[in-house]
Amino acid sequence: MITRRLILAGAAALALTTSASAEDWKAKYPELTFAVIPAENASGVTDRWAPFMSYLSRELGVKVTLRIANDYAAVIEGQRAGNIHIASYGSASFARARLTGVKTDAFANDINSDGSTGYYSVFFVKASSAYKSIDQLKGKNLGLVDPNSTSGNNVPRFELDKMGIADADTYFSKVVFTGSHENAILALAQGTVDVAANQWTSDNDSTLAQMLTKGMLKNADGSAMKKDDFRIIHKSAPIINGPYAYNSDLPEEAKAAIAKAFFDAPAKDKAAFHRLQDGQKKGFHPATTKDWDGTIELIKFVDALRKKKAS
Repeated sequence: MITRRLILAGAAALALTTSASAEDWKAKYPELTFAVIPAENASGVTDRWAPFMSYLSRELGVKVTLRIANDYAAVIEGQRAGNIHIASYGSASFARARLTGVKTDAFANDINSDGSTGYYSVFFVKASSAYKSIDQLKGKNLGLVDPNSTSGNNVPRFELDKMGIADADTYFSKVVFTGSHENAILALAQGTVDVAANQWTSDNDSTLAQMLTKGMLKNADGSAMKKDDFRIIHKSAPIINGPYAYNSDLPEEAKAAIAKAFFDAPAKDKAAFHRLQDGQKKGFHPATTKDWDGTIELIKFVDALRKKKAS
């Protein structure tokens, strides 16, 4: 006979089992490593992410340690080896990770201030230059970001190919990988390159906007540069915001806890979230790995361009 006492006892046993299961993953993973792909200098990355790491540590009940990777490839290989448990990816680097067999699952991406979840790859020039289009830049210097950057290499090459420029390295006098989105803008501001590829969501939401806010860009006389000192001469089709992804092999309880902590962040620690996003984003959007299937096709296209050039 099923009695109320038996039902309550069963419920209590289930609760204990669930609680024990939740604690099991923490015993196995007393520390989680969160890797960030550098979009700015190392000190800027640390200042931006440190409060959010503290928030995650409190919410998850385990230490979450920030790792600033040297480049996109380091994040991919770190997750492949299991040394990185959570990563902030660009769309192209996540697609590259999946194409090369890394066990990684997307669970979220950023929501822009207008509610959208995408951005653009753009070509910037200095407004004081005569350049109004890519066809005026033949034989000039192009600044890119990183071979695995979405907005800083893969989409720009795709866009150039659509313009009939199949080989950027012969069209331009020099193509330079600058190492980060900030470095690409700095190279343009300082005259090292004549045109730079970068990410852009809106005039107030981009690497350029962040750098101008921080006073990082100066004219030759030391005065602060302004938004009007730069001009966009080409903008791509929308790109889905890059994902936050965890190792596929993490326990389901850990994955659920990580995702919940992200989605709760804007309300539970507004200051940490605001610092992370510079007030440019409004939250995290639930995502799945399949959301980046289209980006995989882009990576295959760029790979084919490279093979064609090498042959």
